[in-house]
Amino acid sequence: MYLHDLHPAPGSTKEPKRKGRGIGSGNGKTAGRGHKGQKARSGGGVRVGFEGGQMPLVRRVPKRGFNNIFAKPLETVNVAALEKFEDGAVVGVQELLEAGVLSKCRYGVKILGNGTLTKKLTVKASAFSESAKAKIEAAGGKAEVV
Repeated sequence: MYLHDLHPAPGSTKEPKRKGRGIGSGNGKTAGRGHKGQKARSGGGVRVGFEGGQMPLVRRVPKRGFNNIFAKPLETVNVAALEKFEDGAVVGVQELLEAGVLSKCRYGVKILGNGTLTKKLTVKASAFSESAKAKIEAAGGKAEVV
């Protein structure tokens, strides 16, 4: 098979509608826009979210709280996921990525305290929850903020 032999499956493609090509085409004269009005004009129509002058939904619903647009979301890893590392290992972002615990890490990692840890590990992360820090240190390891 060659590139010039490739064709779409029969019936999978349609010819585009040719508008404004006479009354015999079924889409002549007004070209499917109807008679007059804002939507019939060139460049006509309303912007996204416009409700004809009624107070738009985005302005009607109450707003609460604060959303920090500069926040750098951390990836989360539970203490239970650290069990797959060998005793005495140093666990950082690179090791978590290589072990398949994380698929991506753009801003950093926060270790959370769900699960148990039996191995003595030195864990390097951007942040730790109190319970995670306690579990790592209880197992004889160290929790280092990087």
